[in-house]
Amino acid sequence: MITVVGTGTGAPLPEEALAVLAGAGLVVGGRRHLAAAPLAGRTGRIVLGPLAPALDGIERYTDAGAPDGPVVVLASGDPGFFGIVRALAERFGAGRLDVRPGVSSVATAFARVALPWDDAVVVSAHGRDLRTAVQVCRSQPKVGVLTGPGAGPAELGAALVHRGADRVLVVASALGDPERERVERVTPAEAAARDWGTAVSVVLCLDPARALAAVRTVAGPPAGPARWALEESEFAHRDSMISKFEVRALALARIGPRLGELVWDVGAGSGSVAVECARFGAAVTAVEKTLDGCERVRANAAAHGVDVHVVHGAAPTVLSDLDDPDAVFIGGGGRELPAIVAASARRARRAVVVAMASLDRVPAARDALTAAGFDCDGVLLQSSRLAPLPGDVSRLAATNPVFVLWGVRPPARTEGVPQ
Repeated sequence: MITVVGTGTGAPLPEEALAVLAGAGLVVGGRRHLAAAPLAGRTGRIVLGPLAPALDGIERYTDAGAPDGPVVVLASGDPGFFGIVRALAERFGAGRLDVRPGVSSVATAFARVALPWDDAVVVSAHGRDLRTAVQVCRSQPKVGVLTGPGAGPAELGAALVHRGADRVLVVASALGDPERERVERVTPAEAAARDWGTAVSVVLCLDPARALAAVRTVAGPPAGPARWALEESEFAHRDSMISKFEVRALALARIGPRLGELVWDVGAGSGSVAVECARFGAAVTAVEKTLDGCERVRANAAAHGVDVHVVHGAAPTVLSDLDDPDAVFIGGGGRELPAIVAASARRARRAVVVAMASLDRVPAARDALTAAGFDCDGVLLQSSRLAPLPGDVSRLAATNPVFVLWGVRPPARTEGVPQ
């Protein structure tokens, strides 16, 4: 058996850890864990850095029959929560592990600010691209971010400031250390302006207006909206200038909005597509050239309880200042549509969806997508809705036809795409 001990967030090792260490033949852990452990001179040690050499060392020792005693792995917090248990189970099998969890830094940080966290999203930026964590923080009201070198409070704060996210950051450092522990509430701008050192345990990103959610029965973020392709009447709009729900249903299917990704809604109008993407958990930037349209998008986002970043400006010019999206929806566009599609296709990681009332613009939009390396397809949507007539009967009322074009970047051609 390999015993995995989570040291929790306390500075001294817990009694349980001391008991298993007393008979250990090989102890694996970070430098600070090994330094704090009362190990006998005969006890073998492996310092955790890159995982592969440490796992190889454990395997050689166990294959030799663990001659000096069992293996003990020391890990911070709860080793089953974004921790070493996954790698050990994959290498040696879960049946050979005896896991003794400690309290995770995320649980401790939320406890320090007296917030329940059953509805929080937890994302790791430790050894990973910060991008996913930023998009989650933009879209979700309560996020725990596990940080790492180059992906700490300063970098997270700078990214959120740049994207106009209205958030409070709780930076928890040296959790459990009675002398060094600090828990500070700062704005993203304040976080970006500081050098936080190496003692940061976790960062909480909170939307104060939405941080206390209703009682939940399922932990984590909401599973997704109960319904989508909402009726036009559920959005404020001007003179019926809104994507019809039939169009939105197909557009959402091709956009595929999801947690941790960024969607552009270009020519947002009422923002109905932006709001629906945000309801699926995506971070959304809505681009709208009219001031009253921008206010309408904000109002619709607030009415549906989601956060949409609204950018006032004309595409394609304003797109150069935005982060690279995973998917883009383009509504309208006028004479600039081919240029908007081309600019979006150069930046999009997965997909671009275009809705057009004018069929004359379809060839140029399609050419822009194929020129960017996308697989392209489309459909003309013509629907007829039930409408009441006198005498308790119904007729079919035709809606205006709309051509929906979409391009999907093939997986085999993702080299060179912005990461």
